[in-house]
Amino acid sequence: MQAKKTAPYGTWKSPISAELIASSSNYIFETSLDENGEVFWLERRAKEQGHYVIMRLGRDRRAIDVIPTRFNARTRVHEYGGGSYTVFGNAAYFSNFTDQRLYRQDISDTEIDQPRQITHQSEVFYADLLVDKSRKRIICVREDHTVKGREAKNTIASVDLEGKSEEQILVSGNDFYSSPKLSPDEKKLAWLTWNHPSMPFFGTELWVGDVLKDGTIGQKQKIAGGFDESISEPTWSPNGIIHFVSDRSGWWNLYRFLDGKIDNLHEMNAEFTRPQWVFGMSSYAFASEEQIVCTYTQDGTWHLATLDTKMGTLREIKTPYSEFQYLKANHKFTLLVAGSPSLQSSVVRFDLDTKNFALLYPTTGTQSIPSGCVSLPEAVDFPTTNGLTSHGIFYAPKNEEYESPKNEQPPLMVISHGGPTSATRTTLNPEIQYWTSRGFAVLDVNYGGSTGYGREYRMRLNGQWGVVDVDDCANGALFLASSGRVDEKRLIIRGGSAGGYTTLCALAFRKTFKAGASYFGVSDIELLARDTHKFESRYFVSLIGPYPEKKELYRERSPINYAKDISAPVIFFQGLEDKVVPPNQAELMFDAVRKKGIPTAYLTFEGEQHGFRQAKNIKRANESELYFYSKVFGFELADQIEPVKIENIQLR
Repeated sequence: MQAKKTAPYGTWKSPISAELIASSSNYIFETSLDENGEVFWLERRAKEQGHYVIMRLGRDRRAIDVIPTRFNARTRVHEYGGGSYTVFGNAAYFSNFTDQRLYRQDISDTEIDQPRQITHQSEVFYADLLVDKSRKRIICVREDHTVKGREAKNTIASVDLEGKSEEQILVSGNDFYSSPKLSPDEKKLAWLTWNHPSMPFFGTELWVGDVLKDGTIGQKQKIAGGFDESISEPTWSPNGIIHFVSDRSGWWNLYRFLDGKIDNLHEMNAEFTRPQWVFGMSSYAFASEEQIVCTYTQDGTWHLATLDTKMGTLREIKTPYSEFQYLKANHKFTLLVAGSPSLQSSVVRFDLDTKNFALLYPTTGTQSIPSGCVSLPEAVDFPTTNGLTSHGIFYAPKNEEYESPKNEQPPLMVISHGGPTSATRTTLNPEIQYWTSRGFAVLDVNYGGSTGYGREYRMRLNGQWGVVDVDDCANGALFLASSGRVDEKRLIIRGGSAGGYTTLCALAFRKTFKAGASYFGVSDIELLARDTHKFESRYFVSLIGPYPEKKELYRERSPINYAKDISAPVIFFQGLEDKVVPPNQAELMFDAVRKKGIPTAYLTFEGEQHGFRQAKNIKRANESELYFYSKVFGFELADQIEPVKIENIQLR
């Protein structure tokens, strides 16, 4: 065995390049099974400027594109999208990103025909597509932006499959709708709804209505939910019993509504769903009337199981995977997106009879990562403010060719995830491995307000955004430093979107971190409260308080007003077409830090929105961040990287 090279942390040469990150930044999601059991999914391709492609598994097990390259199956409803396509009768129906209109694409084994447009209005968006077979129409969430100066209007509507008749509004009157689901006999429609200032992971209502002969909705009944109960993923059993996920017990558990009564199918301290940021989520599905295939998370790890609906027994399935999403099932097999600490999220099939897993379509790019350079996740719990405990995932530096000099501890990168109502993942993330294989340690924090630990933990952030999340990130870093696992003098914090806000707050309100990186982060929450999209426009009422009544608190929690207190270098990254966090947020903060004389840099990317999707920009951002830290902490880079213009620093 070749002897390891001794080199300082941060200087290790790694096979995990920024190009590899960009090439493996394809994202696989939204699986679908048609009535014949054919397999479909969506893939977002970084090398094609973030193009969303509907794909299917051909008879020869080869992945086939369903739509032409100039079409992009992505919706802008809620800006975060999801539920952008559905498949029925040898055709795919999808929302095209460029014009947000619905199209029909005939499915062929030989060639891709030109899609046919079936909606024609401008400034009307569609999501959560569902085919109503007997009435030959699509039922969907419709978001109407046609009236300028008015908040977008959300409804549940129907669209003729051929586009020959006018769209029909089925349910309206509330601020938001999601998850329309037809009963197996197509005589009832279930849906979720909520109003400002709630978010779907705080409080929603489940309704069921009769579908009349003319397709309209007749008598309606509220089944469950309210301002203090989050309902998610309504699903009909094969016999027409409505099931759903609710956190009424304090945890997102599975329930059903039967004979006028709500039953918890299997009560446990676990979460059977994720926060509803996007449409089209599916964490469980029926294999038969008495068997549900489901996923749940405990202590930061996801599990796959079957649930007997008659006996209420849950049986975990042994699996090599640790993360599951977009689950679909029939009586033969389960289709899902699954991943593990050594595999990025991929399309996987689980055979219900043989109990075998088959990898149908892996995410490309990561096969070239040597196992000796993969740092495995370690769940850590640490003490935080007010005697509470918080959670995170720790990754130690790992590179089979290197070791550090004696008595040197690695720099620590703390990641504050977005949302902020979200959670970290344990699947292979080449971006994390990019850092650990160069000698950085990483702590991916599930700060208070994250999901996966019950409603009480999820609600910790209410009224405390910019406080609890910052405390948890700082306390997690200091816990690892006091344990002797990382260098307290080289603590870094980075994050995107809401995670960027936490990053900027930590740099403005604490002295824990010595450098930071904000990706499209919020710097002025008062400004954002007045200038953001409908879906999140009242989110801040929960996180901070009502505006303008709490105007002073908004100003106190906005790092832009405390740029004078920032003493650590910070680099900013911003997409110029971002509608969620507009570019002026980054520009204001950068200017304030620059004028104070702190080392700082600002990189903008044309054509990028909220989250970078283009390979060249993903590559440039990661390399620039590494270059920035090398100059801040004074270590030599192992690779040639295009320099970044850093204000207020003497380059070495």
